[in-house]
Amino acid sequence: MGKANVIRDYTDTVAPADQQAYEAGVKSYNQCLSQHGFKFTWTALLHETGDTYQYSYVSEPSTWESFDAMHTAGKACDQTWRTAVNPHLKSEMSAFLVRTPELTYMPDGMPMKSAFTEVTYFKLKPGHDASEAFTDVARKIAAAAEKSKWSEHFMIAKVKDGGQGSPDFIVVSFSKSWADFGEDANPSLWKMVENVYGKGDAAAMRKSLNDAIQEVSSHVDSYSADLTYQPASK
Repeated sequence: MGKANVIRDYTDTVAPADQQAYEAGVKSYNQCLSQHGFKFTWTALLHETGDTYQYSYVSEPSTWESFDAMHTAGKACDQTWRTAVNPHLKSEMSAFLVRTPELTYMPDGMPMKSAFTEVTYFKLKPGHDASEAFTDVARKIAAAAEKSKWSEHFMIAKVKDGGQGSPDFIVVSFSKSWADFGEDANPSLWKMVENVYGKGDAAAMRKSLNDAIQEVSSHVDSYSADLTYQPASK
């Protein structure tokens, strides 16, 4: 409690024919929030790869207590969402993302308005051992990145209450452009780890991580200024 390490994520899936009406509904909802003085930012992200008919909305990193205030303040516009947006939704998923500073290497902080955001989902094998192995290796990777001042930056968050089939962890990185996104890391992640810990330890870490993972998937999102809600005071 009291730490601004929690992000709320909503991901909407929309039928192609409903995109225009859906986006108009989101804008109406944001207008309602503004009229009622809603003080919390919701950053909108369009899915550029993977299912491109999906939209994600993420809160700013907040305390758990802030979500009580957010819930209360947003009630005034619940009916607007139900009437203007819900008719155009195929489905909606939500989860909390709890940032893990000890697993993260983001020396300049986490930008909420980067042009592109790459999101990688990690679904782990069942059991405590897989979770311990993942966090142990991730912690060592973050420490190696810090020690070597690695050029690549990333944030790792634990997924809380995402529902059946949701990932256990996500890794998020940011790019300024497609050219920036497509540029290979130099050195690569595992070469960077090898440079810090040695070839043998790096190989053991890589095997431990692979043994813990059940499934990996990733997609790229782009920032949408049109659908983002930002309070007038910010």
